[in-house]
Amino acid sequence: MKYVDGFVIVLPEENLPAYRAMAKNGAKIWMKHGALEYFECVGDDLSPDMVGGMPTATFPKMIKAKAGETVVFSFIMFKSKAHRDKVNAKVMADPLMNSPEWKDQPMPFDMKRMAYGGFSVLVEGRIES
Repeated sequence: MKYVDGFVIVLPEENLPAYRAMAKNGAKIWMKHGALEYFECVGDDLSPDMVGGMPTATFPKMIKAKAGETVVFSFIMFKSKAHRDKVNAKVMADPLMNSPEWKDQPMPFDMKRMAYGGFSVLVEGRIES
């Protein structure tokens, strides 16, 4: 059964270029070690009034985003939870993850405001092109 690691972070909009650079490296490393897909998505429509006619919480409200901040929703797809564990172990051991270039560099977002979890895929639908 496919497995997904998902992340939601709040990011100062001015840090988006730095985050994009970090995310591009992340994509290269995870894909190199076997991830099936890797997505980093920046908020675009974050304040819908309702979904299906029902009031709903929004990402900015849930993570207490402030003026000048946006939300990034990210996910990485794996074959299974065991596959995720193997890939992530390789990623963490990869020299690029421990590059002196990145050492002592501040993260472009507040790690304390990041939400992360692993998810078993319940339903999958796609259109093959």
